[in-house]
Amino acid sequence: MRWNDAYAMPPYSGGSQAALPMDDAASNQAQARPQEIPALARDTTAENPWPVSLLSQKYHMAVERWPSVWVEGQISEINARRASSVYITLRDNTQDVSLSVNGFGMFAQMARNFKQGDRVVIHGKADLWIKQTRLSLRGDDIRRIGAGDLKERIEELRRKLKGEGLFDADRKVPLPEFPHTIGLICAPQARAEGDVITNVNLRWPTVNFRIVHTHVQGAQCPPEVIAAIEQLDADPDVDVIIVARGGGSFEDLIGFSDEGVVRATAACVTPIVSAIGHEDDWTLIDLAADMRASTPTDAAKRVVPDVHEQTQLISSAMAQMTMRLQARIDNETRFIEGYVNRPSLLQPQTMLEPHERFVDDAVNRMRIALTRIADEEQLVLERSQASLRALSPQSTLDRGYAVVMDADGHVLDSASQVNVGDDLTVTLKHGTVVAQAKRIVDHE
Repeated sequence: MRWNDAYAMPPYSGGSQAALPMDDAASNQAQARPQEIPALARDTTAENPWPVSLLSQKYHMAVERWPSVWVEGQISEINARRASSVYITLRDNTQDVSLSVNGFGMFAQMARNFKQGDRVVIHGKADLWIKQTRLSLRGDDIRRIGAGDLKERIEELRRKLKGEGLFDADRKVPLPEFPHTIGLICAPQARAEGDVITNVNLRWPTVNFRIVHTHVQGAQCPPEVIAAIEQLDADPDVDVIIVARGGGSFEDLIGFSDEGVVRATAACVTPIVSAIGHEDDWTLIDLAADMRASTPTDAAKRVVPDVHEQTQLISSAMAQMTMRLQARIDNETRFIEGYVNRPSLLQPQTMLEPHERFVDDAVNRMRIALTRIADEEQLVLERSQASLRALSPQSTLDRGYAVVMDADGHVLDSASQVNVGDDLTVTLKHGTVVAQAKRIVDHE
């Protein structure tokens, strides 16, 4: 039995019907007997289709027949703010596939013991919400199956890379103040790309862009982001690189915590800015990047200055320079005027008067000093002359004594030095007498 045959329903009476041209009798008969809705899907036509509500109801009836199931995965999101209900996004352990799980009552109480990243198995039954034709799993049991969840693995990787020094502050490169070319890594036609370009152009219109489009989630994300970083880092025109992605769930952003992406970011010589998700989101690339921006818009504001602010700064600086130059000119003008009005410049000869007085005073002091020195030396000379005169032989002669010398001119001071008949020279106060010894008397 086919599905559309097994779940045939009575004729559907709700909804509006297409108006067809007819006469008044036929119209009255049609209003009395509404057009019948096909009971089976194969009987629907473009002129007589099923309403959305009917198809959703048929889906719901089919899903109700599905058996209960145990499913394994990892909690990527959990909302248990209400005591009576819980909503979980369960992610496949290896593939980029997710499943919505909801539950109430006892299941909601059990789920409160779990957190984002936990690896679990959930028992439940498929459920389809008719209002939006949304398929989910209505859980009734949840169990933990291990601690090797994504968050713990990321935390382990974080500790490992931190131990290698990849997140050290001394590895960070300052951003250029006025970049000419910005490298942008983002998804094609992503809102993050428009946010960055729009805000950069509003702030600093002269900037150029080198844009590399990559996958920003899923298995292709890490290798493409690594290749894009290496490509832009090798471009000599690129001054700064922005890696941008809009918000998403923890599992959507997991590619930016890949070890290869983090190492490529840390090895990048060009300054790199991470702008992944919203302010509350975090990935390991944020720790390795030279700067983390809370959003792509915030990244645009951080990598370029505001042209209006720079214009104001330049205007303010020019005003200050003009004011300081004018003040310097005014000071120098007053300084020159002060020199011009000095008496020394009005009557230059007055500049020599202090020096003339100094020279005259020096000459007078020198004359007095030399006179005093000469007088003192004259007095010393007179004293020496008097001493010399008192000690000279002439003084002795002047007192009546005589000096007796032999024929050889030797002064005789003893009679034993003279023989009878020796010629003697006797020097007196006035004149000299030559005599001959006739007798010698020796008193010794």
